[in-house]
Amino acid sequence: MARGGFGGFPGGGNMNNLMKQAQKLQKQMEESQKELENSEFEASTGGGAVSVKVNGKKEVLSVNIKEEVVDSDDVEMLEDLILSAVNEALRKADEETANKMGKLTGGMNIPGLF
Repeated sequence: MARGGFGGFPGGGNMNNLMKQAQKLQKQMEESQKELENSEFEASTGGGAVSVKVNGKKEVLSVNIKEEVVDSDDVEMLEDLILSAVNEALRKADEETANKMGKLTGGMNIPGLF
């Protein structure tokens, strides 16, 4: 092996720099992940008739239903409103996670990362 080189890392120091950068990135990603997990995302449907709040761990925190949309003759509509609100809140959480992590990874998609 050539002096000062290691498997395509001439000078040896570049490998140390790369490891430091990787550790720094890992720490930033862990901090961002914690922040995202504690974030709340809210969505509503039916003009605010149903609103749902989720966190970054994709747990439903609350569901609020206005009294005027509760109709025992049309349970299916209420179910649809709840389903839409939950899906929209989860989509917002996913979008924010992808956005925040994408900034850290420079847009690289790293499978299993988030």
